[in-house]
Amino acid sequence: MLCFFLLVYYLSSATSSELLSRHRRAWIIDSFEIEEGHRGPFPYKLGEVNIDRKYPIYFELQGQGVDEEPTEVISIDKEFAVLYVHKAVDYEEWQTLELRLEARKMDKSIDTRLGIQISIKDINDNPPGFDRDLYEINLPQESTQGSNLLKVHATDIDKSETLNSTFHYEIKSVSPNVRDTQFFVDESGYISFKGCLNYEVAEKFTIVVEAKDHGEVVSLSSSTIVVVHVGNGNNHLPVISGQTGTGKVKELETGVSPLRLHVTDKDTPHTLGWRARYTVHGDEGENFKILTDSETNDGILTVVEPLDFENRAQMELLISVENEAPYYSCEVKERTPSGLWKVDTIKGHDPSGAAEPQSVKVTIDVEDTNDPPEFNVTLNEVAVMENVPAGTWVDKVTAVDPDSSHAKDFLYKIGNDPAGWVTVDPLTGNITMIKTPDRESPHVVNGTYTILVYAVDKGIPPMTGTATLHIHVSDQNDNVPQLTVDSLDVCVSDAPTTTNIEAFDPDEAPYGGPFTFELLGNVEGKWRLNPGYGYTAGLVKEPGVYPGQHMIHLKISDMQGAFKVYNLSVTACGCTVTPNCRIRQNSEITVGPYALCIIISSLLLLLFLLLMAFSISTKRKFVTMEPEDCSGGILLQSNTEAPGDKCKFEDMGNMNVLQSQNVSCATESNDMQLHQKLTLFQEKEGDSLDDELHIYAEEGNSDTTSELEAISISEEGSFQDALEDLGPKFHQLASICMTAKHTTL
Repeated sequence: MLCFFLLVYYLSSATSSELLSRHRRAWIIDSFEIEEGHRGPFPYKLGEVNIDRKYPIYFELQGQGVDEEPTEVISIDKEFAVLYVHKAVDYEEWQTLELRLEARKMDKSIDTRLGIQISIKDINDNPPGFDRDLYEINLPQESTQGSNLLKVHATDIDKSETLNSTFHYEIKSVSPNVRDTQFFVDESGYISFKGCLNYEVAEKFTIVVEAKDHGEVVSLSSSTIVVVHVGNGNNHLPVISGQTGTGKVKELETGVSPLRLHVTDKDTPHTLGWRARYTVHGDEGENFKILTDSETNDGILTVVEPLDFENRAQMELLISVENEAPYYSCEVKERTPSGLWKVDTIKGHDPSGAAEPQSVKVTIDVEDTNDPPEFNVTLNEVAVMENVPAGTWVDKVTAVDPDSSHAKDFLYKIGNDPAGWVTVDPLTGNITMIKTPDRESPHVVNGTYTILVYAVDKGIPPMTGTATLHIHVSDQNDNVPQLTVDSLDVCVSDAPTTTNIEAFDPDEAPYGGPFTFELLGNVEGKWRLNPGYGYTAGLVKEPGVYPGQHMIHLKISDMQGAFKVYNLSVTACGCTVTPNCRIRQNSEITVGPYALCIIISSLLLLLFLLLMAFSISTKRKFVTMEPEDCSGGILLQSNTEAPGDKCKFEDMGNMNVLQSQNVSCATESNDMQLHQKLTLFQEKEGDSLDDELHIYAEEGNSDTTSELEAISISEEGSFQDALEDLGPKFHQLASICMTAKHTTL
C-alpha cells in the first residue's frame, strides 16, 4: 500500500521568489515501502527518484533513517538518486520514515527539494503475549459447574485490526485428565469447568492455555499455566464404630465421663470434613455435654449437672454424629456433547435421607448416694428488735432428707454465728436468742446480722444442708450522744473566739442527730454556743475569760431527748506563742519575766499555805486584824473579775474553801521592800531575762519534756475567791511582774 506524504519546506521569501523565478519547477513528492524485518542481503535497492536534469546536479538525503533515528537505514546515490536499504526496521517501533531530498547544482545552490516518505510494511512477527506466566486459584470442591473461575489475558502488538494481531484462546492440556471434570475457556479468557470437583480424585489441576493469532503467512502463539487447587471437603459421613465406659454415674457427681463413642471417617484426618461433632438428644435437664477428642475424634460424654437418683435412676440418650464441614456429594449422570453435563449433588442434610448423620442410643444408670438434707427455704429474712431479752423466738427452719435408701435422720446446728447470739433446737429447728442483740455491734452490717444453719444427717459420710438467715435488727435509742474529744484549746484575745465541738451517736435516725448542745452552770459573760444545734456546735469564748484551764459542763441531747452531761476541759492561752496551748521542749528554752513571776508567785503561794496550815494546827481561834490603809500600795489589777475591799479572814476551820471576800493587804513598807528585791534580782539577771520560757532538762535525761502541772479552775468562782484571799503581797507581786513584762517589751 502506497502512502503519500507532503513535506513542505518554507524558505525565506527572497529565496523562494528567486527559486520560482529562475527554475519555475513544481514541488516533487515521492514515496516508497519496505517490509519490516527484511532478512537481506543488505544493502538492497529500494528505488530511484526521477528528476529532470538539464544540467549536472547531485543529491543529498536527510531525515529519519539517515541522520535521525533510526539512523543508517537508508542511503542515496548522489549522482543517480538511487535509494538503498542497509538494515531491517521493526514496524512496532517505526511505521513510517520521513526524509528530505535536495538536488543541488555544482555551485551547491539548491535546484530542487523533494519530500520522501517510506512506509514500513507490517508482518506477523509477534505472537500474542499473556500478562502473567502463571495463574493460581483455590476452589472448594462444592463449586458449581459452569461458573467463571478466573480470567486469563493476552495482547498482540502487531498492527491492530489485522489478522496479525487477531487471536483466540484454547486449552492445550489439563493434568491430571479425570473423567468427571472438564475445563474450557471462552473467547474472553474466562476459564470454567463442567462436571464435578473431587479433592480425593484430584487435589490440583494444571491447565495450559494458549493464545494463537491469525497471521496471513504464519500463525504465532504463546501459552500460560493455570493451577487450580481443589479444597478438601466432606465426602464421607462419620460412622460410629463402638463405645467404651461403664455407663454409670453416681448421683450429685459432676465432671465424670461414663461413656466414650468411637467413629471412623474416610476423609482426610484433622480436616473440617473429618472432625466429628456430636449432639445429645433426650437430655431435658441438660445434665450432659459431649466433647470431641481432637486426636482420636472420639466423643466424650460428660456430666455437667448433678443427677438425682430419687428423681430418675436410669436415662436413655440418643447421640448423633456429623462432621464440622457439611457433607457434599457430586456425581456425573450424563456427559452431553454441548453445554454443561447433567450431575446430581447433595449438600448438607438431604431430605431423602441419603446423607443423614448416624446416631446411637445409650443408657446411663444413676447410682444412689447419701444426699444432704434440703431446706425448704435456703434464704430467709426475719426482723428482731434491738435489746430483746435472751430466749426471744426468732424463726424456724425446716429441712427434709430426699434419700430413699439411706438414713433420713438429721439434726439442726448453727453453722456460723459471729457474735454468738442465737441457738437452734436440733430437732425442731426453732431459733431463739441467747444474747441481747445490739444493732451497733460490728457484726451487724447495714442493720443485718447473718447466720448459717446446718442440717446434718447421720449417713456415712454425713451430709450437710445449709440455709442462710438474715436477721434485720431494728434500732432503739439505747445510746446517748458522744463527744469526739474531751478537751479543747482556745485562744485568749480581746475579741470572741470560736472552737468547734463535734458529737456523734451510734444510733440511727430518728434516734441520733442532729443534736442539741447546752452549757450548764455560771457561764454568763464567759462562754456561749453558736450554733447550738447540729452535729457540730461552736463554743464561743468571751473576751473576759482568763488564761488557764477551765472545766465546762456541756449537755448534749439527741432528737428523742436522750442526753448526757460532759465535763469538757478547755485550755485558754495566748496562741501567738504556742497555737495549741502546749509548750514543746527544746534543748534550751528561755524564761521571760512574766513566766518568772508566775514561778515565784507559785512558790510564795505554797509557802503561804504551809504557814496557814501550821497556824491552824496550833491555834484554832484567830484575832481579826484590821486592815491597814492600802491606798499607798502599788497594786495592779490582777486577773480577777471583782477584787474585794475588805482585809479579814473568816473562820479557818474548813480549809477546803477560801472565801472570795477575805483579801489580805500588806503594809506599804513591806510592799516596797518586796518591789526593791525583785528589781535588784532583775538587774542581776541583766539581758538574760526575756519573754521566752527557759526549761532546763534534768541531768541524764535531756530528752524528757518537763511541763508545768495544769491548774484546774472551776467555773464556780472558787479560784477567784482564793486569789482574793491571798492577800496584798500576792497582788503586789503580780503588779511587779506585769511591770517587768511591760518594761522588757
